[in-house]
Amino acid sequence: MNTAIVKRVMGALFAIAITTLSTFAQGDKASRPSPPATATGKIGGATITITYGSPAVKGRKIFGELVAYDKAWRAGANEATIFETDKEIKVEGKTLPAGKYSLFAVPGEKEWQFIFNSQTGQWGIKRGGDSNRDPANDVLTVSAKPATSSMNERLVYEVTNNGFVLKWDTTQVPVAVK
Repeated sequence: MNTAIVKRVMGALFAIAITTLSTFAQGDKASRPSPPATATGKIGGATITITYGSPAVKGRKIFGELVAYDKAWRAGANEATIFETDKEIKVEGKTLPAGKYSLFAVPGEKEWQFIFNSQTGQWGIKRGGDSNRDPANDVLTVSAKPATSSMNERLVYEVTNNGFVLKWDTTQVPVAVK
């Protein structure tokens, strides 16, 4: 009889410990150095939502150093950036079906590529630092031209009437959406 009670108590304590540890392991994402952020808006009849980690410049050279040129980047920090549309849209003139996508970018000095990938939920990079993108799941790739902007300490996305804009450091990259 005492053994059965001890087993029940130990089982309950174990369950409480696991629940507590998993809660702390999740952590408060808002307290991360690159906190989560969301940009949302309407373009035509479509609702666009971009969910991303927002890193800070912190005195670093961003594009060409921290974020390498000509190499796929998770377009944010922490988990891969998520781009969601509730209706089919045209991105830089190319059709993107309604859905949820990981958004990757390939920065370049004169031209960027944005890649919409059907795999979602993954961490943004692998252990070696490469993006966690499987090219077999690429749905759409478009090109956009970077421009100089005023200083943005944190990475920010904006959804505008004309599309979306990535802004970080002194760079902005507008992407046309209809």
